[in-house]
Amino acid sequence: MVSIPRVVIAAPASGHGKTTVATGLLAAFAARGTRVAPFKIGPDYIDPGYHALAAGRPGRNLDAVLAGEDRVAPLFVHGAAGASLAIVEGVMGLYDGRVGEGDFGSTAHVAGLIGAPVILVVDATAQGRSVAAVVHGFRSFSTGVHIGGVILNRVGSDRHESLLREACEEVGAPVLGVLRRHDAVAAPSRHLGLIPAVERRAEASAAVDALAALIASSVDLDEVYALASSAGPLPVEAWSPSEALTGSADGRTADSADGRAAGSATGGARPVIAVAGGAAFSFGYAETTELLAAAGADVVTVDPLHDEKLPEGTRGLVVGGGFPEVYASQLSANASLRNEVSRLAFTGAPVVAECAGLLWLGRTLDDAPMCGVLDIEAAMTPTLTLGYRDAVALADSVIAPAGTRVSGHEFHRTMVSPRSGLLLAPRADAAWAWRGAEPEGFVTENVHASYLHLHWAGQPEIASRLVTAATAVA
Repeated sequence: MVSIPRVVIAAPASGHGKTTVATGLLAAFAARGTRVAPFKIGPDYIDPGYHALAAGRPGRNLDAVLAGEDRVAPLFVHGAAGASLAIVEGVMGLYDGRVGEGDFGSTAHVAGLIGAPVILVVDATAQGRSVAAVVHGFRSFSTGVHIGGVILNRVGSDRHESLLREACEEVGAPVLGVLRRHDAVAAPSRHLGLIPAVERRAEASAAVDALAALIASSVDLDEVYALASSAGPLPVEAWSPSEALTGSADGRTADSADGRAAGSATGGARPVIAVAGGAAFSFGYAETTELLAAAGADVVTVDPLHDEKLPEGTRGLVVGGGFPEVYASQLSANASLRNEVSRLAFTGAPVVAECAGLLWLGRTLDDAPMCGVLDIEAAMTPTLTLGYRDAVALADSVIAPAGTRVSGHEFHRTMVSPRSGLLLAPRADAAWAWRGAEPEGFVTENVHASYLHLHWAGQPEIASRLVTAATAVA
């Protein structure tokens, strides 16, 4: 049994101010000396960057679709280790789950899995007494969700605030804070949402400081902490990367049919696995590097915008998501690193790329030369591709045997031509297939590249397969 004060920040819909409130609460409590652990529900990569800046520790995701329903609470306990308060930001509206599956994966679903009370952030623009109907409706819609308080956002005046407070009192909903319209803290955005904190460190730090001051002056922090402390103990053990690799933490065993069991992957010296980072490749989960380290790798970050060489002794490379399209000219100008990545791939070293990484491995991105590992061209498109995917592996690869089923997520405004390795045969195979779409991605030698984002806590065997392949590199 683990006791961690915790609260979920939710809203009736996107755009009500969840990120403002969650980030501000993290920063305000941290300024008081409280050790806070930040979480984001769903597959979002950008909000956790601001959470991390506010809390001073990694922002983590709780995703029942990608990681599995049974792993949500253990991952929460793992990420909250050493903290005295956890703040969890929700996704979309409180009850918005995966399309076609009710509230599965929703904020309400995850709040129930971790036994946390909810604070509802409500945009009160152009609302009066009707705010009570909104709050009452969300409180009564599901008996499994405890909405313990409300924070009113974009309130226009003292009179407006008084009217809203009286309305909330009618339905017995405590108002824990009120934010005025003129108090908004600007955060610039572009084609995939907010600009990541890593791309604007000084400005993001200033914005987080402003949010801390705003929330400290507008929200009753003591009441928020009291509500968080009302959460009961969780009857689960913390997720462990080493136990996940051997199967004892999640009830599954790592793929060991061909000797890829964790714990025996390296057999000696730890191979160096480079993981792309920096402003161009800022999308990733903390559990990825934790699993690689547990599987026996020395994990070193490489920034393709600035580093001209891979880390000394690199035998494998992981390139996650991000915004290479924004930095195409700088990435292209770093010919030294591009050539090193190409040479690494052609030696048979394992290279795993998701979304942004796929674009970087191609021949060109918006006509700018990239690494040339894959004979593909990438370009921006006005169409947003977004959603969960239930996929099956079409070929044996460094991350999974053919036939492996996974749940992943797509999030991009780019396209690659050709779409899959089927059109490059016999030099490559397609990586994935899912219902309603043509096969996607590329598998060639020990390179695996596709648009599909995976949460490795849901498929921990990926790490042990990758480290085994890296160990075999001469």
